[in-house]
Amino acid sequence: MKKCLAILMSLLPITALAYPIEVQKQVDGVKLDYTAYDTAPDIGSIALNNYGQVPAACKVTFRNGPEAPRVRRINVPAGRSVDVTAKFNRQIIKLRIDVNCQAE
Repeated sequence: MKKCLAILMSLLPITALAYPIEVQKQVDGVKLDYTAYDTAPDIGSIALNNYGQVPAACKVTFRNGPEAPRVRRINVPAGRSVDVTAKFNRQIIKLRIDVNCQAE
C-alpha cells in the first residue's frame, strides 16, 4: 500500500502542465522588458516593465490558435509596471503575444 501511495505521489507533478508562450517584442524609443505568465488554462498574461524616462504607448495582441486575437492598448508610465491579461473561450495550447510599443 505504501508503494502504491509513493508512486501516485510521484506522478502528481506530471499532471500540472503549463502551455508554451512565444513573445515578439518591437519597441521604438523606450526601454521595455516583459515577463509572460500562464495564469490559468484559458487566461494568458504579461507584465510590461518600463525602465526608461519616457512613457510608452503599447498594443499587446494575444493569439491562441483559431480564436480571434485579443488586442489590448495600454499606456505604461516611465519607471512603472503594468499587467495585461486576456481570457479565451478555450483552453490555451500555445500562446503567442505580440508587443508593439512606442514613446509617447
